[in-house]
Amino acid sequence: MADPPLLFVASSGGHLAQLLALEPWYRARARQWVSFDTPDAVSLLRGETVTWAHHPTTRNLTNLLRNFVLAARMVRRSRTGALLTTGAGVAVPFVVMAWLLRIPTVYIEVYDRIDTPTLTARLCRPLLSAMLVQWEEQRRFYPEATVVGKLI
Repeated sequence: MADPPLLFVASSGGHLAQLLALEPWYRARARQWVSFDTPDAVSLLRGETVTWAHHPTTRNLTNLLRNFVLAARMVRRSRTGALLTTGAGVAVPFVVMAWLLRIPTVYIEVYDRIDTPTLTARLCRPLLSAMLVQWEEQRRFYPEATVVGKLI
């Protein structure tokens, strides 16, 4: 029997680029993506299985609720084996749904947030199976985190 698919969730732009940097690791694994239908994401995810989330997510309660519905449907149907995310706001509903369904969830704090933690990481942190950071300095906000080094 094949391994269940990984679910990668990231906003477009730098968040998505950091997950794409893991390609040597996930290349041979079944996977699905959630991102925003923006020109960069469409181009970068060409040939992948993608579900487009609703955006913008910042301070947009309607899209947050729409993404919760999307996450509930998708996470249950896909029989996800694990969820990996770099944020941003689109990650919250998917992390909550994965937590409710006891699906392992890994958050990778973004490369460019060394002085302060991201809001999304702070919201998701209590629900995570693992927290990864790219800089040793980020461990002052996430002492339990594993330092994986720079992704890009």
